[in-house]
Amino acid sequence: VRIKYTKSGHLKFIGHLDVMRFFQKAVKRAGLDIAYSQGFSPHQLMSFAAPLALGVTSEGEYFDAEFNSLVSSDEFVRRFNEQMVDGMAVNDVVLLPDNAKNSMSIVAGSDYHVTILEKDNDADWEVRKEKFLAAVPHLLEKDTIEVLRKTKKNEKVEDIKPGIFKLSVNEDKIYMFLATGSEYNLKPESVIEALCKETGIEYNKFDYQVHRIETYMKNEQGELVS
Repeated sequence: VRIKYTKSGHLKFIGHLDVMRFFQKAVKRAGLDIAYSQGFSPHQLMSFAAPLALGVTSEGEYFDAEFNSLVSSDEFVRRFNEQMVDGMAVNDVVLLPDNAKNSMSIVAGSDYHVTILEKDNDADWEVRKEKFLAAVPHLLEKDTIEVLRKTKKNEKVEDIKPGIFKLSVNEDKIYMFLATGSEYNLKPESVIEALCKETGIEYNKFDYQVHRIETYMKNEQGELVS
C-alpha cells in the first residue's frame, strides 16, 4: 500500500532516519500485519519516497509498505493516527497494483511554499521581504541561474534553471515547483540562495521556512501527478 502523511510543527527538527524508526514502531503499535524480509536480519518492508530535509515541514509525504493482510483504508488511517504524535498524521492509504514501482523510484517533482520569517527587532524585515519577492520575475528572465552546489566529494557551479518547473509569488510567499528524484534533484534552498544572490541579501537558512505542498510522479502520459 502507499501511505500519505504530513509532518509539521516541532517535528520539522526530526531527521529522516528517525521518521523511519517512528513509523516502524507506529505500525507495530497499530496492530497492522506488516510484512518482513526473509533472512538472518528481518526488517519491515517499507520504502520512503523523497526524504525531507531537516527544518522543512510538509503535507505531501509518502511511503510504501507491504502487508500480509489488509484492513480498509479508513481503518488503516484510524489505527495509524491513534499512534501519531502532534505534528505527524496519516491522511490517506491506497492499495497499489502488483506491478507498481516503489515510490522512491518514481518521484519526479515537488512543490513548496517559502515564507520569509520575521525576527524580533528586525526593522528591515519588510523592506528585505519586498526586495526578495520582487526578485522572482527577474531571476526567471535569466538564461542561466548559477549556484554553488556542494556534495560530499566536491563543489561546483551549476545551472539550476532546468530544475525549476515554476517559480512565482503567491501573496507574501514564494511558490516553487522543482525537479525531485534520482534523475535530477533540486533543493528549494538552492533557489533561495540564487534569489539572495540576485538581491544582494546575505543567505541565512534560518531566515526562511520551507513547506512542501505535494510530491509528484510522472504518469504514462509524462504528466506530473501526485
